[in-house]
Amino acid sequence: MMGTKEILQSGQGLAQHENYHEFCRLLGRFRVNYQLSELVNVDVYRDWIHLVAEFTLKSLQSWQWSSSSVYHLLGLWSRMVSSVPYLKADAPSLLDEFVPKITEGFIASRFDSVQSQDDPLENPLDNVELLQDQLDCFPSLCRFQYEACSVYIIKMMEPMLQKYNEIAQLQAYDNSELSIIEAKLAWIIHIIAAIMKIRQCVGCSADSQEVIDAELSARVLQLINITDSGLHSQRYAEVGKQRLDRAVLTFFQNFRKSYVGDLAINSSKQLYGRLSELLGLQDHLILLNVIVSKIATNLKFYTECEEVIGHTLKLFLELASGYMIGKQLLKLDSVKFLVSNHTREHFPFLEDHRCSRNRTTFYYTLGWLIFVEDSPIEFNSAMEPLAKVFLALESTPDAVFRSAPAKYSLIGLMRDLRGIVMATNSRRTYGQLFEWLYPAHLPLLLRGISHWADSPEVTTPLLKFMAEFVLNKAQRLTFDSSSVNGILLFREVSKLLVAYGSRIMSCPNVADIYSFKYKGIWICLTILTRALVGNYCSFGVFELYGDSALADALDIALKMILSIPLADVLAFRKLTRAYFAFVDVLFKSHMTFVLNSDSSAFMHFVGSLESGLRDLDTTISSQCASAVDELATYYFNNITMREAPPSQAAVNLAQRIAECPTLFLEILKTLFEIVLFEDYGSQWSLSRPMLSLILLSEQIFTDLQAHLLASQPVEQHQRLALCFDKLMADINRTLEPKNRDRFTQNLNVFKNEFRTK
Repeated sequence: MMGTKEILQSGQGLAQHENYHEFCRLLGRFRVNYQLSELVNVDVYRDWIHLVAEFTLKSLQSWQWSSSSVYHLLGLWSRMVSSVPYLKADAPSLLDEFVPKITEGFIASRFDSVQSQDDPLENPLDNVELLQDQLDCFPSLCRFQYEACSVYIIKMMEPMLQKYNEIAQLQAYDNSELSIIEAKLAWIIHIIAAIMKIRQCVGCSADSQEVIDAELSARVLQLINITDSGLHSQRYAEVGKQRLDRAVLTFFQNFRKSYVGDLAINSSKQLYGRLSELLGLQDHLILLNVIVSKIATNLKFYTECEEVIGHTLKLFLELASGYMIGKQLLKLDSVKFLVSNHTREHFPFLEDHRCSRNRTTFYYTLGWLIFVEDSPIEFNSAMEPLAKVFLALESTPDAVFRSAPAKYSLIGLMRDLRGIVMATNSRRTYGQLFEWLYPAHLPLLLRGISHWADSPEVTTPLLKFMAEFVLNKAQRLTFDSSSVNGILLFREVSKLLVAYGSRIMSCPNVADIYSFKYKGIWICLTILTRALVGNYCSFGVFELYGDSALADALDIALKMILSIPLADVLAFRKLTRAYFAFVDVLFKSHMTFVLNSDSSAFMHFVGSLESGLRDLDTTISSQCASAVDELATYYFNNITMREAPPSQAAVNLAQRIAECPTLFLEILKTLFEIVLFEDYGSQWSLSRPMLSLILLSEQIFTDLQAHLLASQPVEQHQRLALCFDKLMADINRTLEPKNRDRFTQNLNVFKNEFRTK
């Protein structure tokens, strides 16, 4: 404290920005390392707190210089304020004197920054998430003396509200001056939004706090009535208007968490009582209608601003995903209109290709609302706009199916359907959608792939829809025991993968090969992986009845994999994750297919597993370890422990190993090197294949010991040889779970003793 006091008095070194920033960080750590009760009892506390307050106020005034450093200082004041209720010492904290000045200074500094904003590219109002994170510490300062702070905020806000309302009545107004007013309003609303994040308060009762919250919220709600009226309704393309509306959306997000959520409705009587007096908003349902009306307005008039559309849909999803709130939303006429009329005529952003990604979020939210009620009639009514799109595309002749209108219509439809599927979280809801799609509409997907396989713009959303459609999350894909829907679904998946794979591999490579080819392939692998592990289809049925759907799907997946160099598989992370997830499933459930494939394909798989074991992503390395364990276990059970291989697959495996006798040894070396010389997070997953490989033959383990001892100093050989003996102590020649667990324990001891010098 003495050191910082001297620096604050002299200002030594603070003229250099890096020093200044680190000094702010140091002050911000004070309250982390020391309790307020300790600080106030230090002799120099009074002088120190005066100097820190002056330094903070000067930093706020020099906002160009202080930039984000000032938030470290606000963090210090915030943490000190939060300790006031626990302060029992007689010495005064002096926070009552300084905190109000700092809150007012911060608000004034934000207004000053608006007046002098030179570089619009660095405007903090553009990064809403970062801004709210930075403002996290500010609510506790405001609520420390909440009544006085709220009076100041209202005093600053009301003249601007009045001016903004007057401008709305005019035919034209100076755009630069209007943008400044909007920026100031945006700042004040962001600050109010931050305050609404928390409801705890120092020195203020919960009831009086709710009343003050209502006073501040009422000003924001008044502004909403103005922003979309008169002159302002013509300015949706203006950046200042967009920033203001994003601030309003942030306020709604935070207000909802405190006062509109499922649990908050019954504990907010004082707030709604005051809002009723000020604005006639008697309860949360009326307020919900205000919020939804703003959401609908934004979706209708913001046709080109992806940020506002995305933020609006995020708020809409937060509202709809609450079960009780979702039911209440369906009582509102505005929501009923949204659910029944989700077309580009009512919401032009659906037609703007720049906002096409937001379509999935929009329909995900609508899906939540559609499935709240168990009503097939309501479901079919809500799906009617999508049914019309299906019918239009299905009736389009092949000659014009490659046209731009058909293309964008198909892209939009796939994004929309993906959102609806994402909202199905139960057997009931998924079943409704499945019956609606199959068999009437799914053939369109195959037609789309057949015509547009060379266009990632079409195939990516189409394949992503199918990847979501086959995902058995929350056991939603559970059909009746007498149903063949699981088999029928997989047959559609197989046809789609074959159609895409056979066409994309015949296309010549382009410069951006990832977007053109690899992205579609990894989504295909994801589709097949999810279908294989979904547990809704008995795959033995296909071979039994001579259906080639499974064989065709696995065959085309193998061809797509082999068309990509292993270096590229490892270079593109999404492709890497999809590839190894597929290989893991393949070795676990379809080993016969792996072993019956040709030698080059088998060696490709095994070689990739060795590379994947060294991957820094523990999920990938664990999947590779699991696949290796499956292969070694198969060899142990069907070849090592038998006089003759019992099947053609086992014969093939024995032949592959005979052609490359060091294959298992090299993998075992890799596993031991990872365990002994690297810090790996999941030793358990590596121990499984290690035991399986050791038990294949004594020669493999002997060669491994020789390899590892050769890499160590000669004087260590005797000690390390004893370590290997302990590793196999009490280990039997079986792969039973108890034997595996004992080996895992021995391996941990072995690793620690091996590393000891």
